[in-house]
Amino acid sequence: MIKFQYNKTSLQSLDKQLKMRVRALPTIKNKESALRSEVKRAKEVADEFDEKLEARLNEIQEMLQLYDEYRPDILTVKEVSMSIKKIAGVRTPILDKVEYSIKDFSLFNAPGWFLDGIQYIKEIVNIALEREFFMRKMELLDRARKKTTQKVNLYEKVQIPGFQEAIRKIKRFLEDEENLSKSAQKIVKNRKAMEEAS
Repeated sequence: MIKFQYNKTSLQSLDKQLKMRVRALPTIKNKESALRSEVKRAKEVADEFDEKLEARLNEIQEMLQLYDEYRPDILTVKEVSMSIKKIAGVRTPILDKVEYSIKDFSLFNAPGWFLDGIQYIKEIVNIALEREFFMRKMELLDRARKKTTQKVNLYEKVQIPGFQEAIRKIKRFLEDEENLSKSAQKIVKNRKAMEEAS
């Protein structure tokens, strides 16, 4: 509900607000469209990482049987470096690099596949982390898209029509007031003319 008064000041204020929203609407719609396509792209990339992860796990399926010999504390994620990239005004995380810490172990006492196994685990962790970053990016972009869609709907369906209706009412009121004033002036003028004539 738009609050207004039946006067020219209110009319000018409403007109100014209406013009501002009408000018902003195409920009907001473009932002919504850009966010929608970025969300779709991030989802596609996350899905690709899912497929990549599944394919990689299938490739090393036979090796996974040997995993009982592997000590989980040998390889740990030491640091995950990330940066921020703005997409349509939304700050999204970008995975830069992952640093690992490898605990010393004896190559002579460890199974022959350990070094390869460590590399495979690094690859799998990298894929899983990249997927998580894209999922987070998708969530942030989708939240921003929903807010932008709400704003588009608010402008299109509530505020712009509301301002237009309020402006129409004020203009009608001011026109009626002007017509009444003119009519009153005519009546006064006619009375004076009749009084002068008699």
